[in-house]
Amino acid sequence: MNQYLPILIIVPFIGYVLSLFIHKRNEKAIANVSITTSALQFLFILISIILFEMSRASFYYLKLFTLLKTPEFDFYIALIIDKTSLVFLFVGAILTLLVSLYSKFYIHREDGFKRFFNNIQLFFLGYNIVVIAGNFETLFLGWEMIGITSFLLISFYKNRYLPIKNAMKVVSLYRLGDIFLIIAMWLSHHLWHANISFDQFIHLNWLIESTKGHELLLLLICIAIIIGSAVKSAMYPFSSWVARAMEGPSSSSAIFYGSLSIHLGVFLLLRTSPLWENLIEIKIGIISLGIITSFICNSIAKSQPTVKTQIGYASITQIGIIFIEVALGWYDIALLHFMGNAFLRTYQILVSPSVLHYQIHNQLFSAPTKPKSSNSKLLNSLYMLSIKEYNMDATLFNYFWMPFKKLSNIFVYFNNKLFYILIILFFITGVILDINTFRFHPYLLEFFVYIFAFLALIVILISFTERVSSIKVWLNVVLGHLFIMMSVSLNSHIQLKYVLLYLSSIMFFGLIGFLALNKLKQNTNTISLDQYHGNNLMHPKLAITFLIACLGLIGFPISPLYIGIDLMLTYIESHEYIIMVFVGLSLVFIEISLLRVYSRLFCGIPTISNQPVAFKSS
Repeated sequence: MNQYLPILIIVPFIGYVLSLFIHKRNEKAIANVSITTSALQFLFILISIILFEMSRASFYYLKLFTLLKTPEFDFYIALIIDKTSLVFLFVGAILTLLVSLYSKFYIHREDGFKRFFNNIQLFFLGYNIVVIAGNFETLFLGWEMIGITSFLLISFYKNRYLPIKNAMKVVSLYRLGDIFLIIAMWLSHHLWHANISFDQFIHLNWLIESTKGHELLLLLICIAIIIGSAVKSAMYPFSSWVARAMEGPSSSSAIFYGSLSIHLGVFLLLRTSPLWENLIEIKIGIISLGIITSFICNSIAKSQPTVKTQIGYASITQIGIIFIEVALGWYDIALLHFMGNAFLRTYQILVSPSVLHYQIHNQLFSAPTKPKSSNSKLLNSLYMLSIKEYNMDATLFNYFWMPFKKLSNIFVYFNNKLFYILIILFFITGVILDINTFRFHPYLLEFFVYIFAFLALIVILISFTERVSSIKVWLNVVLGHLFIMMSVSLNSHIQLKYVLLYLSSIMFFGLIGFLALNKLKQNTNTISLDQYHGNNLMHPKLAITFLIACLGLIGFPISPLYIGIDLMLTYIESHEYIIMVFVGLSLVFIEISLLRVYSRLFCGIPTISNQPVAFKSS
């Protein structure tokens, strides 16, 4: 059965590629490609289930090919299929087929019809890659695809203010979860000194033997995985992003935040369960997280005035219970619970417009019921907290984003020509000294390594707070990447060809983005970040070009930078936590800064339009 595993990736990949080449006016062909792809995938999954049951094997594993191999690092694509994979594949294929059929009529004659189905196809490809990934590197490939399609589908209505704003909120938290997954990968490289495949987790004796004496490192890996899972599945205190993500079309909300994407945190816990199932403190942490989330989100769901928000929080409530089931080792019950919750929430979101229509109709012919009142201060307090969603947005803003905003405001004083001249001279000095001096002066080398990592974070945070020049943001991000490269390459004396792999991606996509910004400036003379300019309507080709450049610099798997970032991180030693913190934070704010520039320049109502521009939420 091993040789058939690539089919489960090839089918959605061909569907996605075909959807790109169909003209946007040919709605029937665009929708039919998505429907046919998901139907074929469903057929292959049924065949896979039959073959799997007949073989009575516990799993099948296949190493496809190696993308990059060094003496210390082997970046390869691997696939694995087992009972957990088959359940998630089965549900994913059915729901994608149903949503494609529904969207064929629901998105009919929308300006973004082709764009919607392109993103659905990319999501379906990413979802299948995550579910049958045989190692962390392959899983992260699909994980990134799902993250960027979330941003694009939440901001589907590009000429509105709130979808763009909420897309940025969601992608900011997604990136936080991505970084914790990267940290887990980084720590696992240093624990096992190799790229570990998921089939090795099944061998309990090897796992116990290989982690003996490294209990703290294993604990940190598990904590990073749990935080990444919590963000992806909207556990408390990250639950509020689901309500913000409902700004997209109902059909994308159904498949993303009602059924498939939101359950990937559960999948990650199931896939990595051999790592933590014998660690009582981790199990207690997951159970506590599930209990708190279920209690809070259940009360929020009962008090919210909008139906999609109610469904979203009701789904999170059930996922909290699934977390508890996984922690207790009830894996079969958790899979059954996932299937029930996914199908129910998809159905509820898809029929919600009709249900609301019937409810409004019934109100005209029936007297309103008097709401029940309560004199209990505790119940009233819980009700007010639920209405305000337990202030989760404010909590995240005040305790996570605000410290970095304040720090960035301090670094703004460095935002002048003298500072950039000095750091560029420092960069050149580092290149020269790397050749002649560092091998004989280890303390000088360590100083330069930490300073380069710190300077990378400074220039990235300056770009994060920049509100005027989009070109300055772009150049700061490119400069930040260069400093990250210098910090890691000096730290480990990486071979020149691997440094050039990283550098070539930075220069290539950096140049594309810079040329796109200059072209936009020549055409409109409005590339400031003071408002949403809506240039996507007048310059769609520039918008696509700039988005591709942004994805390239973020490390999306369309460029060698995706491999380069993972390669660079393996050369940060396990005791160099400060460097990893600087680099990790830099990667978080690189994505936020670039997508904010894209949103400001190409989303929103065009400034030349006669329509009013909404700057703030009502």
